Amino acid sequence: MSQRQHLPADERRERTVETVVALCGEEDPATLTTGRIASRMGVTQGALFRHFPNKEAIWEAVVAWVAERVMARVGAAAEGAEDPLQALEAMFLAHVAFIAEHPGVPRLLMGQLQQPCPTPASRMVKGLLATYRQRLAGWLEEGQRRGQLRPGLDLDAAAAQFIGCLQGLVLQALIDGDVAGIVDRGPAAFDLYRHGIQADRGGEA
Repeated sequence: MSQRQHLPADERRERTVETVVALCGEEDPATLTTGRIASRMGVTQGALFRHFPNKEAIWEAVVAWVAERVMARVGAAAEGAEDPLQALEAMFLAHVAFIAEHPGVPRLLMGQLQQPCPTPASRMVKGLLATYRQRLAGWLEEGQRRGQLRPGLDLDAAAAQFIGCLQGLVLQALIDGDVAGIVDRGPAAFDLYRHGIQADRGGEA
């Protein structure tokens, strides 16, 4: 216990964020208290607040952690793709894998978006989604330029639908009580998405 109590500040903050992400996979983020977080970590609330001035600061750190890792994960996945459609598929499946590893992430992001009044954390979530859509738009524009996408495709709608497909998978996984199973369902979900945006390939199914 003494080793836990004397972790460096950066490591303590990282542990706190990881604890919150894990707890959000087990319970409603809206009901998550600092007491619950401290208890899971084996520290006092006072120790927790030596590294975060308030609960909102914890949520900001959590959203920043998610944003950094999601964007890094999908960016790295897309780098090795040979064309835009392959890049989009790689991003989709990388994101699905991230959700399976951290099932609390969709809950905590949605919880922030449902805040009745804007907060620093909810604005960060909106910023993350905007950045993600810009990344998608870049690949969609390149796909359209190469003739991979069907003529007249609404690229804004296509970017929104990409995120909507991910959200649909998450919702079904929560209904089924099997978030890990999202990995197995991901390829088929992307296949449906791809067929909705790609150009006609001479009658191929």
